[in-house]
Amino acid sequence: MKPQAVVFDIGNVLIHWDPLPVYDRLIGPDRRQALFGDVDLFDMNRRVDMGEPFAALVRATADAHPDWRDEIMLWEKHWIDMATPAIDRSVRLMNALQAKGIPVFSLTNFGVETYDLAAGHYPFMRAFDRDFISGHLKMMKPDPAIFAHVEETSGIAPAGLLFTDDSAVNIAAAATRGWQTHLFEGPEGWAARLVAEELLTEEEAR
Repeated sequence: MKPQAVVFDIGNVLIHWDPLPVYDRLIGPDRRQALFGDVDLFDMNRRVDMGEPFAALVRATADAHPDWRDEIMLWEKHWIDMATPAIDRSVRLMNALQAKGIPVFSLTNFGVETYDLAAGHYPFMRAFDRDFISGHLKMMKPDPAIFAHVEETSGIAPAGLLFTDDSAVNIAAAATRGWQTHLFEGPEGWAARLVAEELLTEEEAR
């Protein structure tokens, strides 16, 4: 079945996201390893992605770990540095699909405040035909409920959705529901998949 809509993850598909190099630069690799060993900042980020307030949660986490307070607060101050740069060819592919009238959705684990922060730097994040953002929905990938929500809200059957994500777990969850899927390992492979599905020509996918 030819896809009726294309669904993009955002982090590490349309923009890079990785806090570790930022912390390595700010406090050094050894201290960063100690910090992340003592404080589960990735769980803090997961809670933000589930809809908890970003700034308030970072501050609460910092207050709960006074020995690391300054370092934890860097998460708020330097968050946009963790979400850079854009993956330009992926953005071009998104634009090319929409230029042909093909609906493009986001399906992303992202906080409410952090999404707004990122969208201020990357205007294309306001250009999706439909947004499915975990922080607003209070559910996140790979929960089957979020995939079901996309189907129900869009009115498109699972087989009509082509989804790319850099997480194999998320891809497996979508495939279980019958979605067409592509594990994102770089924009070149994604471009080739869109050409193979006859959604874009090779010229349009460059």
